[in-house]
Amino acid sequence: MSTGAHVRLQGIVKRHGSFTALHNLDLEIAPGEFFALLGPSGSGKTTTLRILAGLDTPDSGQVHVDAADVTNFAPGARDVAMVFQSYALYPHMTVYDNIAFPLRMVSATKSEIDRSVRIAAAKVRIEPLLHRRPGQLSGGQQQRCALARAIVRRPRLFLLDEPLSNLDAKLRLETRIELKKLQRSLDVTAVYVTHDQEEAMALADRMAVFMDGRIVQVGSPEEVFFRPATVAVAGFLGNPPMNLMPARLVNGQATIEGAVVPMLSLAKLGTREITLGVRPSAIRIGGDGLPATVTMCETVGEDAIVDLSLGDLLVRAKTPTGDRPREGIAVSVSFDAADVHAFDRTTGVRLET
Repeated sequence: MSTGAHVRLQGIVKRHGSFTALHNLDLEIAPGEFFALLGPSGSGKTTTLRILAGLDTPDSGQVHVDAADVTNFAPGARDVAMVFQSYALYPHMTVYDNIAFPLRMVSATKSEIDRSVRIAAAKVRIEPLLHRRPGQLSGGQQQRCALARAIVRRPRLFLLDEPLSNLDAKLRLETRIELKKLQRSLDVTAVYVTHDQEEAMALADRMAVFMDGRIVQVGSPEEVFFRPATVAVAGFLGNPPMNLMPARLVNGQATIEGAVVPMLSLAKLGTREITLGVRPSAIRIGGDGLPATVTMCETVGEDAIVDLSLGDLLVRAKTPTGDRPREGIAVSVSFDAADVHAFDRTTGVRLET
């Protein structure tokens, strides 16, 4: 059984003047989970993290950590540690003193501080840097120092606000792997804010997708990616994201840009206006299908991203680089009914087929 904290948010509302940043949020995070808050900028994920940390107070609702209602607890009384995007290190202190700072705030003994600082530094592999100041460190080393300072008190809840965003791509990938290992070895509950879907998919046991101050879907990375609950989630996840095509459905026949495509698996939905979602990797170029024109090809490593014009509709396909078509030519595109996601055109909500 995990020693990490059990977190519950109930009915959380947060306003900034006339603007409502969070609308009646409910969320439960299990002990020991690595839980991601994913969404575009301004969607409410960092506000949620700050409320968990005690840095912001909700206008209504409760925050529970294990059996305690901590809604009105000060940050220091919550047994949480937070790593900020900016790292928030004290520039005049050495790495050793930055890591030791939380322990000195609770009047730990000198021997306790020394032992704990060296253990934390070893976990993130910065023992040789303890005498340096933050200005003498690379971005990756500063990030490790911030992590060591967060874990030195062995908190039960670990809050991370886009901690990898200032690192270059290679270092982000390396640190991401180490961060997950660190969380597992500490057996803490981690709540991780990011707008980077790849990061969330790689790290999270489960995630909550935020849109406009609301949680629109909660699930494992696989559940959210393969069964998006709304058009907004479908259009946010994936690189490139899912193609979303307005269609009229009549008796299992979908009309897209004037062309009729058999969709017998959707027949039970009757006659209605829908949005069809198809991942770029599921789009086939060539053979029988919808008439299209290749407008652009972009090589991304082993794959090519192909922009296709279906009348007024832009569709993107992902294909092996060696199979990329020439720009400007007329082609046909098709996809299997099994790869189609259907959403209500008015509400944007997923339709079960």
